[in-house]
Amino acid sequence: MKKTVIAVLLALVVSSPAVFADGGPLGLGIILGEPTGISAKLWLGDTHAVDAAVAWSFQDEGSFYFHGSYLFHMMDLISVEQGSLPLYIGIGGKISLRDEPHVGIRVPVGLAYIFPTAPVDVFLEIAPGIGLIPSTKPDWGAGLGVRYFF
Repeated sequence: MKKTVIAVLLALVVSSPAVFADGGPLGLGIILGEPTGISAKLWLGDTHAVDAAVAWSFQDEGSFYFHGSYLFHMMDLISVEQGSLPLYIGIGGKISLRDEPHVGIRVPVGLAYIFPTAPVDVFLEIAPGIGLIPSTKPDWGAGLGVRYFF
């Protein structure tokens, strides 16, 4: 059921006639993977942005999850014929609410394809990190997502 809902939402975002309108700096969409949920991104300039997710984490039997990161995009590192494909890296924090809160640091690294004629991006990222509370231990995240920019 969850996969069907996510597939329908993705199809609506990508096939909407409004997709071809001019977009703004705020993007909202979905992220699938670890975590799975709602993704947001706010461009602060040509190469800098912040992103966040409110999601469900499947690590350690599942939990409500939130992350936020500051991102730097290398816009010209990979050239494509249409659109752009920046590589990005960032640093941020994450909170996972289980029996007791888990707090940590994440270092997302990813690629985002930005369409040339639509205010949409598709991204793939990995996010190694370290848990700080309640214990110090390495952890990770990875996701595939799409966002529509308003």
